[in-house]
Amino acid sequence: MVVGKDEVAEVARWAEGIERVHEGIASRFRRPEPRRPGVGVSAGSAQSGEAPERLAVGGAGGGCDPDGVQRLLYSYRWDADLVRDDLRTYLVEHLADAAGVLMVDETGFLKKGNKSAGVPRQYSGTAGRIENCQIGVFLAYASEKAC
Repeated sequence: MVVGKDEVAEVARWAEGIERVHEGIASRFRRPEPRRPGVGVSAGSAQSGEAPERLAVGGAGGGCDPDGVQRLLYSYRWDADLVRDDLRTYLVEHLADAAGVLMVDETGFLKKGNKSAGVPRQYSGTAGRIENCQIGVFLAYASEKAC
């Protein structure tokens, strides 16, 4: 795949936006260590062009395994409500549109076996019955400013 100047410029704009978001929430973390995994997850997402799984991008946060992200989520002290509010403020400021639409999708991912995390027998609309599966809930926002 050949990447053109437009694509490179778009990635640069996303990286700048991620950095602005990071600057906006950094003060919510008491120590500098937990700041790095958070921005690394976002940067890994932008670099790959995909929505990575939380654990798969642990190395993007400055480590070589998912432990940094796990520590961010479960060990460090930070106020998730304040971070949520900061992110909401940023998004409203940059993307809000009275005609915008929030889309919610719950999708079941069928799994073989039961050794993966989050793989109980449960109802999956994808299968139309009870199966071993993981359920993913996805949110998307569409407006003239963003999609």
